[in-house]
Amino acid sequence: MKHISSTQNPYIKDLLKLQEKQRERNKKQRFIVEGKKEITLALKANYDIEAVLFVPDLFSEKNLTLFNLTTPNLITITKEVYQKLAYRNSTEGIIAVSKTKDFSLKNIRFKTKKPLILVMEAIEKPGNIGALLRTADAANIDAVLIANPKTDLYNPNTIRSSVGCIFTNQIAVATSDEIISYLQQNNINIYVATLQNANAYYKENYTTASAIVVGTEATGLTQIWREHATQHIVIPMQGAIDSMNVSVAAAIVIFEAKRQRQFKS
Repeated sequence: MKHISSTQNPYIKDLLKLQEKQRERNKKQRFIVEGKKEITLALKANYDIEAVLFVPDLFSEKNLTLFNLTTPNLITITKEVYQKLAYRNSTEGIIAVSKTKDFSLKNIRFKTKKPLILVMEAIEKPGNIGALLRTADAANIDAVLIANPKTDLYNPNTIRSSVGCIFTNQIAVATSDEIISYLQQNNINIYVATLQNANAYYKENYTTASAIVVGTEATGLTQIWREHATQHIVIPMQGAIDSMNVSVAAAIVIFEAKRQRQFKS
């Protein structure tokens, strides 16, 4: 088993670039996964793990059997190397290198004729993307579609804030035009969260094939979504402000949709 003790090791320098730069992740089609739970979820989602680096004092070799790995490149590293690579302080001394996946719309498969979908347009903050993915996982919705992304899904903060839910959701990335065409071709109603000409969210029927669409907190959704919406929806506000965190807003509408579907069934 290989051992790396220096932060100046060329391989470690390459991994740092993957951790820090989207350009490198896109070029190499690789990314870093940190922590036992996240690696477990990535493997369950059939991600191709190429290498596992771990600190024996923090994560014993015996624990590697938990992952049921198929002959990856196992490398022991020092705490110093681990601290250099780790995005978080709370992971358990284990990091994996994985190949990325193709997030094309063509790969989306629905198990029901009435899917419930979350669409997020141009969300900039990795933390918000991660929180939205957690909401999608909690509600066990059918797919998450990301329109006009401002950051890549393999940003370490996205993975961290999603608590690994990047691996548990069915995800596709495309332009707004492409996603709208896809939804229309599949006869999926489009409910856009916006203040203009909107009905209260709880007055709508989400028991048919439905997409809940949210945009940035600063500027909201672009005009193309407003023009192609089945219905504009709004969460009535009772305080001094007229908006809330996008992941909170999405959760409110998504769980109303789930409530309706459970009640109807």
